[in-house]
Amino acid sequence: MPEVIFPGPDGRLEGRFAPPPRPRAPVAMILHPHPSSGGTMNNRIVQELYKTFQRRGFATLRFNFRGVGKSQGVFDNGVGELSDAASALDWVQSIHPEASTTWVAGVSFGAWIGMQLLMRRPEIRGFISVAPPANMYDFTFLAPCPASGIIVQGDGDEVVTPSAVQKLVDKLRTQKHITIHHDVIPRANHFFQDEMGELMTSVDRYLDFRLDPSCPIK
Repeated sequence: MPEVIFPGPDGRLEGRFAPPPRPRAPVAMILHPHPSSGGTMNNRIVQELYKTFQRRGFATLRFNFRGVGKSQGVFDNGVGELSDAASALDWVQSIHPEASTTWVAGVSFGAWIGMQLLMRRPEIRGFISVAPPANMYDFTFLAPCPASGIIVQGDGDEVVTPSAVQKLVDKLRTQKHITIHHDVIPRANHFFQDEMGELMTSVDRYLDFRLDPSCPIK
């Protein structure tokens, strides 16, 4: 799990990178929660997602947005952070240009950034959004959403209202040519404090489905 420093749009960015274990290995990038709430690449959920993709043979990156940890710059209310994510993906692709496909996973604020990124990068073919803040940020840019993925929400979330996430899911499910999975974890709060096992079971079940060669979603 080597530490990496790579160029971002507003200075150097700090990350942890698991190199591709084989030619044409897919890429996964994990985006952390809001910095003002203590979100970093060392967030517990971010680390578990990182480990899951790494175990599955992905070239996997998690990194700190600008102004977090050793990353240079200052918080930019999502605009600069989206540029950071694009630069991070550029960096991975520069050292692993033969990747077969790309996934993005995000937690809370990171889910919002990740879903904006997939609108701009057609190579992203799958996403995992954990507790996307649908009651706090505008998600109308997903028109249409270009990739299939899963949204996981805790029904005890005290930050992101489950009803707002359900409305987002319902809207995305009206689109053709994509499939949106939606798992609601009973009793889980915004941080999945006592339900981390259930969260990762949901993620692994979905990845088992999507990465099966016979999966109809490509």
